[in-house]
Amino acid sequence: MTAPRELPITGYLDRFSRRPGETFAVQVSVPSGEPYRARLLRVISGDPNPAGPGLRFEDLSGRFSAGFQGRHQPVRSGSCAVIPSGPRRGPGPVTWTVLVWAAVLPDRTAALISEAQGDVMVTLGLGAQGAVARFRQGATVREVATGVPLAERGWYRLWLSLDADAGCFDLGQVPLAEVSGGVAALRGALEGFQPPGGGGPVVIAAEDAAEPCAHFTGKLEEPALLAGARTSWPEPLRRPERVLALWDFARGIPTQSVSDIGPQACHGSLRNVPTRAVVGARWSGDEMCWRHRPEDYAAIHFHADDLGDCGWRTDFRFTVPPDLRSGAYALHLSCGAGEDWLPFYVLPPRGGPTADIVFLASTFTYQAYANHARGNADAAYRARVAAWGAYPHNPDDYPVYGRSTYNRHPDRSGIAFSSRLRPILTMRPGFLTFNDARGSGLRHYPADTHILAWLEDKGFSFDIVTDEDLHEEGAALLAPYRLVMTGSHPEYHTAPTLDALAAFTAGGGRMMYLGGNGFYWRIACVPELPGMIELRRAEGGIRAWAAEPGEYHHQLDGQYGGLWRRNRRPPQALAGVGFSAQGLFEGTRYRRLPASHAPEHAWIFEGVEGETFGDYGLSGGGAAGFELDRADASLGSPPGTVVLARSEEPPSSFVTVPEELLSHLATVSGETPEALKRGEIAWFETPGGGAVFAVGSITFCGSLWREGFEGPVSRVTENVVRRFSASG
Repeated sequence: MTAPRELPITGYLDRFSRRPGETFAVQVSVPSGEPYRARLLRVISGDPNPAGPGLRFEDLSGRFSAGFQGRHQPVRSGSCAVIPSGPRRGPGPVTWTVLVWAAVLPDRTAALISEAQGDVMVTLGLGAQGAVARFRQGATVREVATGVPLAERGWYRLWLSLDADAGCFDLGQVPLAEVSGGVAALRGALEGFQPPGGGGPVVIAAEDAAEPCAHFTGKLEEPALLAGARTSWPEPLRRPERVLALWDFARGIPTQSVSDIGPQACHGSLRNVPTRAVVGARWSGDEMCWRHRPEDYAAIHFHADDLGDCGWRTDFRFTVPPDLRSGAYALHLSCGAGEDWLPFYVLPPRGGPTADIVFLASTFTYQAYANHARGNADAAYRARVAAWGAYPHNPDDYPVYGRSTYNRHPDRSGIAFSSRLRPILTMRPGFLTFNDARGSGLRHYPADTHILAWLEDKGFSFDIVTDEDLHEEGAALLAPYRLVMTGSHPEYHTAPTLDALAAFTAGGGRMMYLGGNGFYWRIACVPELPGMIELRRAEGGIRAWAAEPGEYHHQLDGQYGGLWRRNRRPPQALAGVGFSAQGLFEGTRYRRLPASHAPEHAWIFEGVEGETFGDYGLSGGGAAGFELDRADASLGSPPGTVVLARSEEPPSSFVTVPEELLSHLATVSGETPEALKRGEIAWFETPGGGAVFAVGSITFCGSLWREGFEGPVSRVTENVVRRFSASG
């Protein structure tokens, strides 16, 4: 098998953020094994466009610079369950069995259950030609298949029985439903093979506990080892008898543990976070939530490309200097073969803020999009990357580091988990998402440096905190500040982050929502699985994939997933505006509305001439673009919400988002679908003295720059920041 393509040097940190005096653990891989250096940079601007602010760093080598010996740290993807010690047993026949569902049949044998002892291994597997028995003794491997393919997306009982005394084996498969087809059973001679005697490691959905391989992609339920042999299985759904071990996946669904309900309690653990809380072979349809009927969800969906914590060893530790100001930083890694950047944020000291303004870095969103392989890295894209000196690597070329929740597994199921404990190529200064004909083509982490560079240019003092910090620490993290500023696309949130932002504005704080399609998807994360987020793309919304019916509840916290709107927390209730339209990465202008001239709001537009503005920018060429939000009282825009400006003449690529449509003609709001293709700049005040200013567009902050950080978009933003961050 060809070795996966890897970067010449890369790595990741144990967290996205730390406070002064705290220490990052840094994991680095250098496939060549050559020495490398690491130095500290402050990230000022991550836009490599020569017509924009450019890539700008402050070299802080004087604070940290060190050399290290490189080493190769491989990525071991693929999920499985590992049982360190399988059941012990006496002499006589033994059977391995499991319920199997596969959307796509493997082209080479994938292991379903594998048991080893010394240099002997027996595997019940699945291949293109049905159930497979694989016997390994030393360097000798024998493989036998039933020769009858399984039907895709159908549940089957597979089994393998060995009788060493009789010198034979039985291999079989039977569907749980008549329509599935694929019944087969065969008997063969063991020909001197002596099966494992028990007590050794058992691996489910792969083989080889030390370095798992031959990973299976599909659902497995009720893997078991039984005493005695089987030549047929007339009741394939009936729970087997004479159990030596049976792993009940309905138990511990939120965990990374698997429980054996057999007499020897041979429990195990999962690797690389496969998907649980999925409908199983016995799903009745009576309950849609696994918490209410876990026996219906007694399957695990394993994938050959699942990736949790890369598990690399720590190469060095970096302690944040006690006097280092809050901001965006990176560790720059370099060796003879290449370089890479590992971004992170420094929070303010725990004793209190150092500024009146705090920027909330959308790290949950960065993580949801981590290593999004779009398939758009064509020759023109690569030519621009080279010409601009942009970040040179694209996830299209490096599947080894895992994909995003916008990609799919090999069986076309959606990727529901994303780990930050791996190299994230999309979260790098200078990474281009698009070959943007009218701008820079930045999204997420590098796009949000437009805001940071603007704050720097205007002389505003600011701190930075992240979504993960807000999730963990709640409203207290924001309480000392006057103003919270979001990034361009704060799309993914948890209940604690929304609660904290709502409490902040309700208590008198001011928020600037400087993006579009924010506060949209609900995610889950738990302390027991650090660095991981879970997403179920349930009913509704613009979706890269759709969760299977019955699988809308997160496994980690048991809560209903999908849109926050479907959870009765529409973005409008928090930010005044919510997702309404989407198009290609292009933008247009805003037109001021009469309310913008009223005395109580005119200060926002002080210094802005004309009735339209924003027909320029580094993100799609316009301030109102790509994804647009609008106000709507029926969706929770607070009483007194004022729309100050509205986008006009949306490009032809724009469509109304599906959750707004009741039919091809009727919409939730009663307006025409065409009328909902708009973004709105809105303002409201809270009863507690707080206020929210929302711009209703992902591309807005790309227009902070116009031959410098000047122009009407910059001026409007500056007016609001100065008023919101002022005392009194």
